[in-house]
Amino acid sequence: MSVPPSSDVAFTPAVKALQSALGSRRQYQRMERAGGWNTEVTPELEAFLAELDMFYLGTASAAGQPYIQYRGGPQGLLKAIDAHTLAFADFDGNRQYISTGNLSENGRVFLFLMDYANQRRIKVWGTARVVADDPALLARLHDPSYPAEPQRALVITVEAWDVNCPQHIHPRMRVSEVEALVEPLQARIAALEAQLAARAGA
Repeated sequence: MSVPPSSDVAFTPAVKALQSALGSRRQYQRMERAGGWNTEVTPELEAFLAELDMFYLGTASAAGQPYIQYRGGPQGLLKAIDAHTLAFADFDGNRQYISTGNLSENGRVFLFLMDYANQRRIKVWGTARVVADDPALLARLHDPSYPAEPQRALVITVEAWDVNCPQHIHPRMRVSEVEALVEPLQARIAALEAQLAARAGA
């Protein structure tokens, strides 16, 4: 019995039927014949994660009600634990606990990883569990310079991940990235103003 391609986590029979009806099924069949999407954390994915300071977390209740949550923190907050596992430190927010509650009854999870500045995105499918009693893991995930204390860890077993096309991604930059670009310009402006003031006073 053949193993289904990893992309079947997203390409359900209903999705494949729609692909066939709209003309894209053939191109995805070629990918499926090669096994589907990546299932292991590669050095390329790990390097991508190291640059992120935010991502979107998708969960669903047992009844299938979806929920998307923005997760932010220090750069590199989502870490590779091994070739099949990602994890991040979970900080207290508004204390609604919707994602945590969803995971207590439905372990399916989806991560949407965005690099707006470079117009890159990666999608990750998997299962997740909440870990609240592993100080060593929390220490590994926590950045002491970040002004928040982790309350728990979310550990994701990766089933598949895929690099999405950059089309329609509007470039956006972090404040720190903008500041790094603007700082030398401000220094140059200050130097020119000083030169003008010196000439005016001569």
